Amino acid sequence: MSRRRVLFVSENITLAQIVRLVVLADALPPDEFEIHFAASDFPAFIFGERIASGRWKTWPLWTVAPEKVFKSLESGKRLYGRRTLARYVAADRAVIDAVKPHLVVGDLRWSLTVSAPLAGVPHAALINAYWSPHAAREAFPLPDHPIVRWLGEERAARHFPKALPFVFKHFAAPLDKLRARHALPRLGDLLAVLMAGDHVLFADTPRLAPVRHIKPHQRYLGPVLWSPKAPLPEPWRAPATRPRVYVTLGSSGRLGLLPATLEALAGRPVDVLLATAGRVSPRDVPPNVLPVDFVDGDEACARASVVITNGGSSTGYQALARGKPVIGIPSNFDQYLASQALEATGAALTIPARQLTATRLQTCLDQVLAAPTFAEAAESVAHEMSQHPTADRFRQLVREAALPA
Repeated sequence: MSRRRVLFVSENITLAQIVRLVVLADALPPDEFEIHFAASDFPAFIFGERIASGRWKTWPLWTVAPEKVFKSLESGKRLYGRRTLARYVAADRAVIDAVKPHLVVGDLRWSLTVSAPLAGVPHAALINAYWSPHAAREAFPLPDHPIVRWLGEERAARHFPKALPFVFKHFAAPLDKLRARHALPRLGDLLAVLMAGDHVLFADTPRLAPVRHIKPHQRYLGPVLWSPKAPLPEPWRAPATRPRVYVTLGSSGRLGLLPATLEALAGRPVDVLLATAGRVSPRDVPPNVLPVDFVDGDEACARASVVITNGGSSTGYQALARGKPVIGIPSNFDQYLASQALEATGAALTIPARQLTATRLQTCLDQVLAAPTFAEAAESVAHEMSQHPTADRFRQLVREAALPA
């Protein structure tokens, strides 16, 4: 029997959106599946070996520049207008028509909710379960938004729940107009957009992101974890003599948070490994802070006592998988939702980016290091995560979904 063709289509706002799909693609046996990957960029340190070996076929794909998306997120504007989404759909269709896949797998590529059904190809959407409208939460967290500065924290928090449904509809409106033009039913709001697909794959476990009602086409895959092949620096390979703190803001954390973070760690009785993702070369780094561009995050988490992140699920889940507590400093809405989920496990603390001060971070760090309950909760979550073999579950899904025509 000929190999089934699976097309992975990545948005390229953050590195996480690419590497999560890379991890899933690696899970598919090459004797069963023909891997195609579409993205706007193919970093050599991720794709070099895979392309050189001939195992994967890559397809250039137009996407909005990440800088533009980040500006939209910071200002609370829509990520995509209808014209932009129409261009996305055209780009998707060109690749789909060329590949003729049996299954398309996407990560935050909204346009696939139009291009895949128009092409008659089943679409699997990768998303975190905390975005589900049925996620088990008391309320949505208040993100960093210009309105918080205008109204103040208290007034913004009071009006936010009433405004949020209108905001979600506003974000989805351009896509719904495009779907209506192609005789596809409207989705209604942002949460429905993110949950749209023939298959919806939650990159979480039920404890990390519980959902009150899960539909038949939705399933938990488990965390999709990735680390660059970058060795730990020599000091962190040696046995620890005092607590270690691993700090990374990833590819989407706000760089303006770094000075206060370094100030909080300066002179503390801890050794700090700072991974910058190549985004900045910090000056005047305290003596106890060792900066690197990239590092094996899995190993860094394993050797740390505490992990300080941008609050997102990528490093947060990586830390918990190694049984290490987390301090999250979120700024965008996804990071706030992830931080809320992490904190609910009892293994994390959250400092909203707009409220970060060196003193507050020092207090949180002392609290996590002193209270064994944080590490105990992290170890408990790590055990649950180990019961979710993500690669096996993804292979099973693809074997069921990517049926030859």
